[in-house]
Amino acid sequence: MAAKLRFEDLILFQDNNYIAVNKPPFLSTLEDRQDNVNLLGLARQYDERAQVCHRLDKETSGVLVISRNAEAYRHLSIQFEKRQVVKIYHAVVDGIHNYKDNFIDAPILKQDDGIVKIDRRGKPAQTYFTSVEPYRLHTLMECRPVTGRMHQIRIHLTLLGAPIVGDSVYGGKPFYLSQVKRGFNLKKDTVEEPFMKRMALHARLLEFQSLDGTDQKIEAPYHKDMQALIRQLELNR
Repeated sequence: MAAKLRFEDLILFQDNNYIAVNKPPFLSTLEDRQDNVNLLGLARQYDERAQVCHRLDKETSGVLVISRNAEAYRHLSIQFEKRQVVKIYHAVVDGIHNYKDNFIDAPILKQDDGIVKIDRRGKPAQTYFTSVEPYRLHTLMECRPVTGRMHQIRIHLTLLGAPIVGDSVYGGKPFYLSQVKRGFNLKKDTVEEPFMKRMALHARLLEFQSLDGTDQKIEAPYHKDMQALIRQLELNR
């Protein structure tokens, strides 16, 4: 997939200071020992001064902002540090949940194996959760992280008893169409594959102040695999 990517096709917004892109899933933000292609590398082919201002997990799709000069990078980095950037993620989670600005304040400790856990010795982490749409066995959830800890949304949703679909690391189950589709028939001698090959997490919106003081609000459409998942959930309520 990554070899066919054109950076220009990912761009949602650009000016002289920033480029906002809709990162596809399975593309690392920074250099990855397993992959030759990464988002920063593609961005620097487009603009050699490019620098990513934040990160998304490899499997996570959605809006990501890249600076085009050192001043722009500093300007946005300070906003992230001061928690002035509005970040909204959407996730499809297991189970039916009815939350409205449900606040989770649970510290996160990163372990040596690259997985995190809730631990009072960890760094402070806060997230707000609001249910967007309930389905038969799942819920579309809006997640608004205040802090930006590694795997924060994923572990906080697990703490709520609402792990992300497909997030096997933190207790999420794969989604099979047979779970929701009435009269689903599998061809003989075939094994049903998960409908979505990753966790159902998407960085939906990012709002920050540009270098000239104007507010930038960037929204990223769902990637096609998440679009298809939500469509099936809507069709099979």
